[in-house]
Order: sequence, then C-alpha cells, then structure tokens
Amino acid sequence: MYVKYMYLYRAFTIFSSAPYMTTFAVPFPTRLSPVVRMQTGVCLPGLMSLSEGLGVPLLVSLFRVLLLACVPIFICAQTVQVPQKFDFGGGRVATGYTQVSAATMFSPATGYGLEPGARVKETDRGGDLLRGDFLTHDSLFRFSVAVPEGNYRVTVILGDAGGTSRTTVKAETGRLMLEGVATPHGGFEVCTFMVNTRHARLSPGNKLKLDVREWDPVKNQAVTATWDDKLTLQFSDERPCVCAVEIVPADTSITVFLMGDSTVTDQATEPYGTWGQQLSRWFRPPVSIANHAESGQTLKAFRFQRRWDKVMEQIKPGDYVLMQFGHNDLNQRGHDAMWAVEDKAGDWVNTHADALTDYKWLLAVNAVEIKRRGGIPVIVSPMTKMDRRTGLVNETGMGAYPQGAREASELAGCAFIDLYAMSVEVVKGLGPQYAPAAYVDGLHTNTYGGYLLSRCVVEGLRKARLDLVQYLTPDAEGFVPSRPAPLPETFRIPLDPPVPVPTPPGMVFRPVAR
Repeated sequence: MYVKYMYLYRAFTIFSSAPYMTTFAVPFPTRLSPVVRMQTGVCLPGLMSLSEGLGVPLLVSLFRVLLLACVPIFICAQTVQVPQKFDFGGGRVATGYTQVSAATMFSPATGYGLEPGARVKETDRGGDLLRGDFLTHDSLFRFSVAVPEGNYRVTVILGDAGGTSRTTVKAETGRLMLEGVATPHGGFEVCTFMVNTRHARLSPGNKLKLDVREWDPVKNQAVTATWDDKLTLQFSDERPCVCAVEIVPADTSITVFLMGDSTVTDQATEPYGTWGQQLSRWFRPPVSIANHAESGQTLKAFRFQRRWDKVMEQIKPGDYVLMQFGHNDLNQRGHDAMWAVEDKAGDWVNTHADALTDYKWLLAVNAVEIKRRGGIPVIVSPMTKMDRRTGLVNETGMGAYPQGAREASELAGCAFIDLYAMSVEVVKGLGPQYAPAAYVDGLHTNTYGGYLLSRCVVEGLRKARLDLVQYLTPDAEGFVPSRPAPLPETFRIPLDPPVPVPTPPGMVFRPVAR
C-alpha cells in the first residue's frame, strides 16, 4: 500500500504578472498507511489555478519576493486503494479482508491478483470465514501485490479444514521462505516471514546498468520479479492450501544485503539455485534478505553498474552486507556474455582483480564504507568449484581468492565466513556419488546445492558470533558441512518448471563437436 507521486520543482519568476513555471518531474515512491496509489496529475498553467486545484494556501506574494524559488508540490489526480489483507477462496469474505478467488487475476488497476498461468481450484468447507475456504493447485501458483520497494512482513494461513496440506512458499524470484509446511487433517499453520522488494530506479541523476536477464530495454520493463514494482509469492508442493495472506510494511526490520555473482544471485530458472536464494529460509522476522547479486559480477563491475549505489541508498545503521566475489574477478581474457561484445566494459580485462592485491583491497574498502554508514560488513570467501568428471573438489579452481577474502576481512576488521572451506567439506562429504547432484556444472549449484551452502553460510554467521544469529529459525542449528544433510534422495523442495530466460547478447554459440 503506497502513494506514488512526483516531486514537481517549479521555478517562479517576478518578471510576469502571471508567473510561469518550469517543471522537472522525478518519480519518487513513499509509503503511507493506509496504502494508496496515486497517479500524477497534470500541471496547471497558472499559479492561481494550480493553487486552487490543489487546495494549497495562496503564497503568491511570498514567491514573488524571491527572484527564483524552487518549491516541491505534490499533485494527485486519482487514487486507487490497494488492500493489505486477502481472503483466498470463493466463499464468504472475512471482515476487513479482500477476496482473492480463482478468477482474481493481477491488474494494475487493482494492484493485486494471481499471476497468469495460475489454474487454481477453489474449495469452501464452510464455517470460519477466513479458514473455511482456500485456493489450491496441483503444482504451483503465484500471487502479486503492487508495492513500493522495501521490506514487508508477510503472514500466511495455510491448511484445510477438511483435509491435509503441504505448502512451500517462495517469494519474488525463487527465494525460499517456507519449506514444506505440513498441516494435519483439519489443521492450520500461521506463518510469518520477511520479503524484500526493490525497483530499478536510483536517486535523480543516477541510473542502474541492468542486463537483459533483468530488464527488457525495448519494453522498458523488468524481465523477472526481482526488479518490478510488485511483491510476488509462489505457493507450491504436494498440496498447497492457502486461506489468507496479509502484507504489512516493515521499515524497522533488519536488512541483510547480499552482493555477489551468479553463485549468489536469485537465479531466474531451474535447475540453477544459489545459497542466496535459500538464505531467507533460516531467518525469522525482523530479518529480511535483499539479494543484489547478479550473474557476471565482479567487485569492479558491481561499482560501475551502480549496483553498489543502489545498496548504499537503502542501507541503514544495523543492517548487514554479505559480500562474495571471486569467480569472475579471476577472469583476465574474454568477455562477459551478459553484455554485447561491443560493450567494452564487459571485457574481463577491465574487471579483473588480482586475488592478493586489488581484489583484497577492494573488498576491504567496501567493508570500511559499509561500516561508515553504520552497517555490518561480512566478507564471504568464494565457494569451491567441482570437477564434473570425477565429482571431486577442483583444488585449483579458485586460486588465491579464498585467501584474499580472508586477508581483506583482517584488513577491514570485519567478520569473515570461510564458505570456500565449508563448501570443500560439503563436496567431500557428499562424495563422488552425490556431489554432482549438487551442481549444474563445475561452478554453479542447483537448488539442492544452494540449500546446503545456505546452511554453511548460517554456520559461518554463527561462528562469527554476530547478533544476527538470534533471529535464526530453531531448525537452523545442527548442520555439519562434512556430513551434509539431507542427501539428494530425501531433498523434498519441489523444483519449479523451467521458464524462458533471455539469451545474453554476448553469448557465442559454437557447433557441438561430433
């Protein structure tokens, strides 16, 4: 729920009996309660009619005293209420809730609804207005609400008054929130978790450089749920039964920002999956995970693509920043396929950072800057690679970068998570029989591998004795990297159907050798 408006900076002059104005429009979202979406109105030609139209006190005489004055004025034309509490199902609606039936598809006009492709089923058991009916699906369905960027406390009621249910909940682009919540016959579970959303805008005068897997430059819109103006929830598993959803702004939450590359990012489609996507699973409110990692990133690219600026605009004292780089920083030749070949900023020679010199110093500088803003930096050594032919650890794949990450943390005097060492233990613990089941290739993990490494990161936070660990879920304890569990055959998080992903413009297709 929010107000979407524009700051209109108007320059008034005294050299005219009817003051003229020049207008600079800057989109700027803010949150109010109750939440309202406002469309920007049209600037009226004269100051008198403008003041009358807005109901603003007439301060013409004051403005004319000034040779030039810039005054922010809000304009709103029409308002659209976006609800926060939703009653799922086709039965009677609980007081204070908005109904979401099988026919309630998302619309910008309403600001909420099911995403396209959802073939949900309505069931009404009667009785309790909120828990008596629900929506379910044989596979998965998604529900979105238009919100501004920020953190939100989401509460869901899951269950079936006349049966059993099992529901896994993900948010935005595959972020695991709830794992396999099972309810007995006639039972219900009320679960609360935090979701971070963001949009693709920076402060005026600045612009993010997003790749084609994030943003469609032709349509000028987000490709995935990561950068849109919605909060998207996905419900799946054996029998997801959703009775109600409530979404509440949570500005005072603790945000854990993630910076990194494709081994950390919110991967858009299976089979890829990262520890960054699974980390939310292990935290209770008020902790919210904001994953700003992206494929192809290096320490230098993260800066010049303005991703660093996006995090720094949002960070507040007490927030955390986990940084894992190295997989792309080591590249010295060739080109980052995420960018067209003519974009020389994508040449690896321009973003390479030597492990024990500029890589180490850049990490340390980042950590110090985060500290200056009151944040808590945590440097994470890059996870190991695996030899797909043997299922064994690629001993030389990361070179000196894990050492450089450790030394950077010592330089900056900040917390350090040795994910490299723990990921080596995981691969060795799984052994040649199971280790390939955790990787898509020799570098990227799948959902199962990302799940195991997310548990390693949690153990690293615990070893670093950070205050953040007080918000871990009760079942976050007890993971031993050298004895990774679960094994692949007992891993029950359902895989999502693959979705089309735009081909990076720098991708060069070579004929398969025969």
